[in-house]
Amino acid sequence: MIDDLIAKLKKRLKEPLPGGQAHEKMKPILPSGARLKGDPSKARLGAVMLLLYQDKGEWYFPLIQRPLYEGVHSGQVAFPGGRKEESDVDLFETALRESNEEIGIQAQNVEVIGTLSKFFVAVSNYMVLPVVSFHEGKPQFVPDAREVDHVIEAPLSQLMNIDLLKEKEILAASGYRLRSPYFEIEQKTVWGATAMMLSEFVDIVKEL
Repeated sequence: MIDDLIAKLKKRLKEPLPGGQAHEKMKPILPSGARLKGDPSKARLGAVMLLLYQDKGEWYFPLIQRPLYEGVHSGQVAFPGGRKEESDVDLFETALRESNEEIGIQAQNVEVIGTLSKFFVAVSNYMVLPVVSFHEGKPQFVPDAREVDHVIEAPLSQLMNIDLLKEKEILAASGYRLRSPYFEIEQKTVWGATAMMLSEFVDIVKEL
């Protein structure tokens, strides 16, 4: 991947974003053909972090494998992130705080370079801001065992590989069987909200 990726992303993320057009490519569908719906006007606020870093000349970003628990996101692969707390000044601070709590990322080592489009997660009623950032050098990940089963160091090259963009039936934690596109990254199935946000990032990187 090009060495000036960060400089180009800084410029591109200030321009109009693909948004829903990109999200739609990775949207799961119920067997009936229906799509999950909700009311964005009543959504809680949250943020996630897409943290880019280089290791041995290749670009990576961390994803987390959620533990198994009684909840709609049980066992899923996701970005580090979570809900906005009253103490958070803004959603950038939310993304940084959650990344620190979940995988040990230190805010002083992170440069925020922009955001993707806000994304409504209907199943959990959150309006999420994906924050794109850069970490100089490889981070030292310290996963919180309560929230993170393990950290997946996802190569950007795999995300951009069209051969790893697939589709299959998925049994969601809610009990629904869904037909869903997904990214296969490090032998993990990345689908749902995370895949839809990544789809926008893929479209943006392709333009650079």
